[in-house]
Amino acid sequence: MDWVPTLNDRPGPAYLRIVEALTEDIASGRLRRGQHLPTHRELARNLGLDLTTVTRAYAEAKKRGLTIARVGQGTFVAESRLQATPEPIIPAFDLSMNLPPQPADADIEGRITRGIGAIQREGALAACLNYLEPGGSNDERERVATWLRPRLPEADVDRVLITPGTQNALLSILLTLTSPGDVILTEPLTYPGLKAAAAIARLNLVGVATDTHGPLPDALETAIQNHRPKALYLVPTIHNPTTVTIPLRRRKAIADMLDRNGIPLIEDDAYGLLDPTAVPFAALLPHLTFAAVSLSKCVSPGLRLSFVQVPDAEMATRISEGVRASAQMTTGLMLALTLRWIEDRSIDAIIAAIRDEAAERQKLAAKALAGHTYKSHPQGHHIWLQLPRPWTRFDFAAHVHRLGIGVVTSDVFAVTEPVPNAIRVALGAAKSRQELFSALDVLAASLRSGAGNRIV
Repeated sequence: MDWVPTLNDRPGPAYLRIVEALTEDIASGRLRRGQHLPTHRELARNLGLDLTTVTRAYAEAKKRGLTIARVGQGTFVAESRLQATPEPIIPAFDLSMNLPPQPADADIEGRITRGIGAIQREGALAACLNYLEPGGSNDERERVATWLRPRLPEADVDRVLITPGTQNALLSILLTLTSPGDVILTEPLTYPGLKAAAAIARLNLVGVATDTHGPLPDALETAIQNHRPKALYLVPTIHNPTTVTIPLRRRKAIADMLDRNGIPLIEDDAYGLLDPTAVPFAALLPHLTFAAVSLSKCVSPGLRLSFVQVPDAEMATRISEGVRASAQMTTGLMLALTLRWIEDRSIDAIIAAIRDEAAERQKLAAKALAGHTYKSHPQGHHIWLQLPRPWTRFDFAAHVHRLGIGVVTSDVFAVTEPVPNAIRVALGAAKSRQELFSALDVLAASLRSGAGNRIV
């Protein structure tokens, strides 16, 4: 753990200089496979850099397959027999970011241009640039609640909040419900943003065993009795990363169990609008569910908007205080645009176009990866690819990275051991279907090549 890289003679941003030094030291043998690396704080202190820079460097190293993070143990050099590439490569096709595609039919850029023009003509632009009420004004919340009500029958002005993205909502909810050291239950593989928020709140995440339909009721009951959790966190529709959508029967069983035990549910509904057939937990268990309906995966992450239904008005006030403390407010111009889209139903047209494009990209993936084992959802933005022997996830990620393809290994999502030998492949970030097919063709050829090492 005494590794201290030399950065002064390297060009570029500090975080990339750290990654470059790590790459070279692995290739030269200075760092060996499985070696324990310094903690983020230790390396930041030794290099005289801020913690954020080192954290970004470690995240990039993990993305490139150079390192592995083990829950509760730290960061290690990946168990790979391949020589690392001395020079950093910027992926030509970054399939690591789970973005919604932007089809021409959605016309988001055009709608933004026309919307801002209309706001300016109406003399409302100045108000958009002022401070807003945390959680939204009563009028704004009522308009959002009206739009949500077909999916969330209990949505009303006293229980709906507008937050600057689900990440802010998650942190505010966790800080409201918990104290340091408390337990939050989740799936064994979960959204990395939850892991980050739980780390800031100093909470313990405990994974609940799952099957192809989501968390197992018996395992959930045992975890509730053993750990006395403060909440259960789920991405129940098009789960990130496994793509599982919990069927209604399983949802009802989970909701009944939470109700009997008085355990709140944090429902991350990032992908729910892509699958209108899925019944939200907030419609089954409204008095215990904190449901965050994000626009990041069904419209655009740049809007930085999430609509949150909470159990009651008191919780709405407390969560609003958390929003004020952490982010102050939403971005006024983005909120004004979105409210216009809600009123003229443009938002429904945007979501429908993105849903249709996602479906077409899933068909491309099915064609390109025919014969390979992976999981998907017909309207989802990603696939969950099980890697064949002799590939390890680290070797495969490093291999395709050298070919210009960025993917994410399962370790990024892991809460518990063992970690599956799989990667997430995002289909939405590619600029076009042709670009996506080219990238998937490289992945398929790599899977067939069998150039990896034996899994250990």
